[in-house]
Amino acid sequence: MHPLDPLDAAMMTAELLASPMHVGAVLILAPPDGVRPDYVDEVYREALAGAHAVDPRLRRYPHRGIDTGGLWVWREAKTLDLQRYCQRRSVSEAGLWRLIGELDAERLDRGGPMWASYLIDGLDRGRFALYIKVHHTVVDGVAGLRMITDALSADPQRRSMPPFYADSRRESAPAPGGLVPRLIAPLRSLVDAASSSVGLAGRVLTGEVSTVLDALVGHTTVLPFGAPHTRFNGRLGSGRAVAAGSWARARIQAVQRAAGVTANDVVTATIAGVLRGWLGERGELPGQTLVAACPITVRDRESDAANEAHGNKFGLWMCPLGTDLDDPVARLDLVHRSMAEGKRWVGERGSAASLLTNAGSIAATVLGPLLPFTPKLRTGYNLPVSHVPGPGAEMYLNGAHVEEIYPVSTVYDGMALNVTTCSYADRLGVGYAAGAEAVPDIDTLIPLTEQCLTELERALAGPRRGMR
Repeated sequence: MHPLDPLDAAMMTAELLASPMHVGAVLILAPPDGVRPDYVDEVYREALAGAHAVDPRLRRYPHRGIDTGGLWVWREAKTLDLQRYCQRRSVSEAGLWRLIGELDAERLDRGGPMWASYLIDGLDRGRFALYIKVHHTVVDGVAGLRMITDALSADPQRRSMPPFYADSRRESAPAPGGLVPRLIAPLRSLVDAASSSVGLAGRVLTGEVSTVLDALVGHTTVLPFGAPHTRFNGRLGSGRAVAAGSWARARIQAVQRAAGVTANDVVTATIAGVLRGWLGERGELPGQTLVAACPITVRDRESDAANEAHGNKFGLWMCPLGTDLDDPVARLDLVHRSMAEGKRWVGERGSAASLLTNAGSIAATVLGPLLPFTPKLRTGYNLPVSHVPGPGAEMYLNGAHVEEIYPVSTVYDGMALNVTTCSYADRLGVGYAAGAEAVPDIDTLIPLTEQCLTELERALAGPRRGMR
């Protein structure tokens, strides 16, 4: 038997009690010029052809039973019915994200390898979408989803590319990759932290991290139970809601230059405005600022070679969003100062120290809703906000142009809203994932995002420039 490592076993056990532990990505594609009307049909037939050996990681699955003495172990499927794992859907442009939410809500079958892909046609102008979701335990670390990026190329003329599920070790001339591992890494980092929070909470209770917490006093962050309770911090429910949109990176960069901040600061402050506006419209805006859990990249200094491929590690920082402030520039200032402090702090102490320091906040957020009587006054944080860099060049899948790339992030009890952005070529995609009961009108967040970005642009177009 090959047992699961403790983290993966914890995630499988946690999924029995709470929400599915998978993450996904949506690619919006446009067919090459001059193709036949049945082009998407042909793409699907090729995916089912079985001409490529399946990656071993996508053949294995976790199992626990009497035969394993109650331990989680890996089993391997000898054969795969690709029609079960590569499915087809059709939907109108207006119904795409509703369908993604429905598919995301479905748990992956524990009876076999835990992944699924959906080829979705019916979009405007002959476009189609590819939605892929994979369980966190399927792969080990950041490099585990490299098989998805092997299906992308910067060469629009390239054809006969292996599907994402193919065993890349058997393929020659792999396509340029790296997007999905980087896209998934912050999400896995947060899942890792949340899944480990039971043990970490014990350390907090025993005072093991008190000296680390003391080091944060006076910094631009929050301690455990430092965030107000919102509708995002209750029970999740069974439904999922997903919405996404993209904006020109030039707009983000113009605000960045005017304010003297980072592009991620601009996007985080824009999201803060969205939360302030959305909750305010419902009479639910707390007087205290909302708090975002923000992954921060930490470079592994011990191995330069490893850094090139897999050396990025992620710490965690609790960033106050300034949702109690009327002025959008003041919110941007607060976010900038907090994240600059967080990058220094995590850089000096490392990712492990940051996760340990924030163990109380993680535990307060993800464990609170599981208790029979949950206090509704405070929580650890309100939502995660992650920014992941995508490829700077346009990408293709067997000649089909990848127009947009959006992550579909994980949500849990206590964390019913997740926002992840992904830069791609000259655009920035913003993906909102939520519990359908918590955010029933999630599509309204897209025009609200446009409104809040415009507010920042207008506020910084006058004489005021820069940040302190």
